[in-house]
Amino acid sequence: MKLVDISGLYSVTGGGIRTYVRHKLIAAERLGHDTTVIVPGYEDEISEAGRYARLVTVKSPRFPLDRNYGYFENDAVITGLLEAWPSDFIECSSPWFSANAVAAWPGQQPRSLIMHADPFAAWAYRWFEGLARRETIDRGFDWYWRHLRRLDQVYSLVVCASEGLRERLAGGGIGHAITIPMGVEPGFYSPGYRDPALRARLLERMELPEDGTLLLGIGRFSPEKRWPLVIEGVRLAGYHAPIGLVLLGDGHARASVLKAAGENPHILPLTPIRDRQQMAAMFASADFLIHGAASETFGMVQAEALASGLPIIVPDEGAAVDHVRPGAGLTYATGDAASCAETILAAIADRPAMQATARAESARVRTMDEHFDDLYGAYQAILESGVRAVA
Repeated sequence: MKLVDISGLYSVTGGGIRTYVRHKLIAAERLGHDTTVIVPGYEDEISEAGRYARLVTVKSPRFPLDRNYGYFENDAVITGLLEAWPSDFIECSSPWFSANAVAAWPGQQPRSLIMHADPFAAWAYRWFEGLARRETIDRGFDWYWRHLRRLDQVYSLVVCASEGLRERLAGGGIGHAITIPMGVEPGFYSPGYRDPALRARLLERMELPEDGTLLLGIGRFSPEKRWPLVIEGVRLAGYHAPIGLVLLGDGHARASVLKAAGENPHILPLTPIRDRQQMAAMFASADFLIHGAASETFGMVQAEALASGLPIIVPDEGAAVDHVRPGAGLTYATGDAASCAETILAAIADRPAMQATARAESARVRTMDEHFDDLYGAYQAILESGVRAVA
């Protein structure tokens, strides 16, 4: 099979989609499926990842709100790319404008839409949280539902990484929505990387004793991640127990995150760790992973935490909740700092048991190999069935 992926949500500096693309190229090489991933970037470049896999970067404008991201300048650019790179199957990794261009492509190749973004949860539901019911918000944003339903008429698959997102899309009339959960890099994350000395140093930097609780937050500094809410939850819980939060990330909302942290010595914002071995040790050495976003489409960080034997504390909405295993994770009311604080304290009270359960669960976390086996298998089945697109 020859697959071309138009990936419009790619950042050359990092992030979940960049990680996903790296895994995809590895899987393509392993499975022998010729795969070309095309992304917006700073320069025109082709990076061969092996005999069957390559990353094609197209010099593109920067996204104004976050210049780490680029976007394909217009539909003609995408049309030219699809003409230049022949395919048996076309994949689109953004539900926005590039999805329209791929849908309009006159070729008969079947195509899939990967829901790497959940615009409703990231923006609409968050903006009007507490002001309107979900049904009312959906009606107000019916233009976007109509957009998705038009795409659904062309795309053979709309791939979701969480069952919750698939159910919501199906309820909105997206008939081709399916769930293919993602996973973690096999053999990389492990409770065995726990480093008590690293944990002690981090607590000391936050002026806390070794018997304090070390929370870890990882993610882009952007409004939908809700880091100020997490910081407030940690601050409230900190009145009752010694708690420190290490926050790894960066992004266009950095100023608001630093403002929320203020002069609190128990909040330690750090830039992202690029060394993967150090990152694995950080996961394994914390006491809990905490998260604020209810808009995750899979929750890669939560999966990596569980694979590291790290219990999780997450909102009760969004894909992150899919990773809560009984006894190895807790949820709090989405958008509620007081509920977040109460849940942190409940986790601390049960810390030894939760950590033991998380370590036991770590070996059962789904891997990216399994994800891509299922994804390419679904594409192969469509090709063998003779399905063709109607653009």
